[in-house]
Amino acid sequence: MEKAFRYDFETAIIKTEQGLVHGYEYDGMTIFKGIPYARARRFHDPEPVEPWDGVLETCNYSYVCPLMDPERPDISLNTPHRIGVQSEDCLNLNIWTPGCDDGKRPVMVWLHGGGFSSGSSMEMLAYEGENLCKYGQVVLVSINHRLNVLGYCDLSEFGDEYRNSGNAGTSDMVAALRWIHNNIRSFGGDPDNVTIFGQSGGGMKVTALLQTPAADGLYHKGIIMSGVQGGAFFDATGSGRRMGEIMMERLGVSTVQEMETVPYQKLADAFRWARCELRPKRFNSGETPCRNGFYAGDPLEVPFRKETADIPILIGTTFAEFSGFGVMGYDRKRITDAESVKAVEARFGKTLADEVIPLFRRAYPERGLIDLLGLDFMFRKYTLDYVERRSTLNHCTWDYLFNLDGPMCGGQLPAHCADIPFVFRNTELVPATQQAGVTQKAESQIVDAVIAFARTGNPNHAGIPQWDPDTPARFHTMLFDQNTGIRMNYDRELINVLSDNCLEEMVESILKNVARKPE
Repeated sequence: MEKAFRYDFETAIIKTEQGLVHGYEYDGMTIFKGIPYARARRFHDPEPVEPWDGVLETCNYSYVCPLMDPERPDISLNTPHRIGVQSEDCLNLNIWTPGCDDGKRPVMVWLHGGGFSSGSSMEMLAYEGENLCKYGQVVLVSINHRLNVLGYCDLSEFGDEYRNSGNAGTSDMVAALRWIHNNIRSFGGDPDNVTIFGQSGGGMKVTALLQTPAADGLYHKGIIMSGVQGGAFFDATGSGRRMGEIMMERLGVSTVQEMETVPYQKLADAFRWARCELRPKRFNSGETPCRNGFYAGDPLEVPFRKETADIPILIGTTFAEFSGFGVMGYDRKRITDAESVKAVEARFGKTLADEVIPLFRRAYPERGLIDLLGLDFMFRKYTLDYVERRSTLNHCTWDYLFNLDGPMCGGQLPAHCADIPFVFRNTELVPATQQAGVTQKAESQIVDAVIAFARTGNPNHAGIPQWDPDTPARFHTMLFDQNTGIRMNYDRELINVLSDNCLEEMVESILKNVARKPE
């Protein structure tokens, strides 16, 4: 079927508070890319964009935040990436809308992954907004903001003008949400029905915004995909003075004002050295939100803010996340049960293996025992803790697990990012998702739940079993796979036993890896 395209000087010209922007129409949607929503000096809070005269062309992706490490061509089949043009002038957003009219459609705001240090709104091919926009009749917005040393370097002890430098990236997100609130009506969206959603670091950003008073009233629902981490990864606490001192020593300067003007790459190199020294000690080393008056802190460490207690949340993880490498070297299709038992005992020791094997068999009767070696328990543990604490406050928290194996290499455990193409209805863009008779059904079940949630705050729809919200005692987890369905409290004991015995070791290993000395 042919898809209509239109670009001329009578089409897709919209007035914003700052001036006119010009997009294009394609396949029944109107698309704008690279709209500036704010501007910012290094280490300072964002400021409004200066109004412009004439019409601003917004038809292509604009700059993305500079990254700590050089980007390389992507070789991944299941998460194909793209490389953006980097600049500190990166506070921009992209919009896909079914119509620039008075439709008052639900607005969905995508926060990209990459922790708080990398990534961009265009990084993954699966982030493209056309399919979700058109199918769901929603207005989809994706944003870029400051990251790493530019977005999360706490220099507050070096002067009041830097009091929130440790949350500059989150301040950017608040500025973007404010821009959306003030302008999205012109793009056919409803500013009173905004859902923020994100995966991995994007999910962490949803979590952070829930704990950020300045964002209150600018969103109304949240979707957290593989985005809950414990305090060792999430909050920067304590003084950032030593971090600033190390950076200035490395750069040969004596003030933060001087650091505002050094080339980015030199700044990033100095930041790496500070991180290398401070991160293993769990001192403030940046790259995560800074607990202060702007940001209340990780809700696994401090209470949820009462002002956002009734915000509906849809939250979940994938079966394997980053742990799927544990099955490397094993033929999952041919390995015997006895061989699997030996492999599990070799990994966990016989005592722990004897405890977790029956728990795994009960939780995942459809899986072979060898898959226990690929089971994520870190993301899942933090997510279960989050759900338990949050569901004490409300009746609008739903959790899920993406449990659908992929077709690569004869069957691949569902890894970190595996659910993104399904949420965006973009499996057609990622060939490694395709399984006849499986992919389309799972995609419809997932995307319809996401759209229902964005519209009403409830993910239920006719294509899935009844899905009740969680309570502290009863988790109604929706497992999305070939036989999607609800399982009640099915994995809590398994995850708790694994995390009690193995999580601290895993955290220490990750922190050590993060703190590797620069080359």
